[in-house]
Amino acid sequence: MSQNEEGRLTTHVLDTSLGQPAAGLAVTLFAIDLDGQRTPLVTAETNADGRCDSPLLAGEAFVPGRYEIVFAAGPYLAATMPAGGAAPFFDDIAVRFSATARRHYHVPLLLSPYGYSTYRGS
Repeated sequence: MSQNEEGRLTTHVLDTSLGQPAAGLAVTLFAIDLDGQRTPLVTAETNADGRCDSPLLAGEAFVPGRYEIVFAAGPYLAATMPAGGAAPFFDDIAVRFSATARRHYHVPLLLSPYGYSTYRGS
């Protein structure tokens, strides 16, 4: 990344049980202060591609620090699980991470009714 390029934070959610993007899943980003207190910054919803329409944070708004993305998996899973099946196991999935520089951070979520994984993407 060039020094003139601004940092940004993006995410996307893939439903591994259905083999498709997770559309319509609410995502909330929080800043975490030194005492561990959360301050909500933005709420978005994933589109048909499982991505938010714009970065969660970008430019001057995205500063180094601690953040938490909360994925509202429960309502999404309840809507996509077969009728008459078990209730979703997961509700909110929180992912905390540190951004140490103004660069592109991508935090994807791979989701299924009974498991999930995440990683630092590119």
